[in-house]
Amino acid sequence: MPPRFFVDAALAADSVLDLPESIVRHVQVLRLATGDAVTLFNGQGGSYAATLAEIGKRHAVAQVGAQDPAEAETPFAVTLAQGLAGGDKMDWLIEKAVELGVAAIQPLQASRSVVRLSGERATRRQAHWQALIEAACEQCGRNRLPALAPVATFEGWLAAMPATGARLLLSPRATGSLPELAAAHRDAWVAQGVTLLIGPEGGLSPDEEAAARRAGFIGVSLGPRILRTETAGLACLATLNAILGGF
Repeated sequence: MPPRFFVDAALAADSVLDLPESIVRHVQVLRLATGDAVTLFNGQGGSYAATLAEIGKRHAVAQVGAQDPAEAETPFAVTLAQGLAGGDKMDWLIEKAVELGVAAIQPLQASRSVVRLSGERATRRQAHWQALIEAACEQCGRNRLPALAPVATFEGWLAAMPATGARLLLSPRATGSLPELAAAHRDAWVAQGVTLLIGPEGGLSPDEEAAARRAGFIGVSLGPRILRTETAGLACLATLNAILGGF
């Protein structure tokens, strides 16, 4: 498979494109040469076969060929509302959530989040996460970038949520089985989409969980074991893929 690169630019067949500096560095690291094939995509759908027409120390030019309309998206849309996790856990789970087909990611500042993001720090972290999403799409073959929302407070996000789609809250106190619910509501969840709410380390507070339930979230369980925050959402995504047709 030719190397895949995300470009934040319009793409058209039979055009010539000056590649951005970040891709030029990647081309050099991979020791690609003039005439080598690459694949380009811009997150708007489909991908384009391309050939490296020129490579310099600080620039590279690609001859863009035909578009391939094939997609690697799941037949259902999941928004992962994830309580901010500490260390590199958030990076890891965002990358893996992209690989598992998540449609949108909403980072949440919950009461038990060990990380506090605001102002310039939140802006830098947002840019870092966006770069992770682009790289994960390059790796896994997705041509559409999942939407990344700005960090929101739990209360503000809950109040502004749209009224459509299923709302699921992974909770150790829940009795409903996620696999059983997904099987029972398969057609509706595929058609309407799912919002999946995962707490940070330590989970959501009792007040937050109660507020989520008042807002229509259904508590779901994956069994008797307590999962870490960086495992919980990914396990749910894998379960939904298996039952709703994403695999």
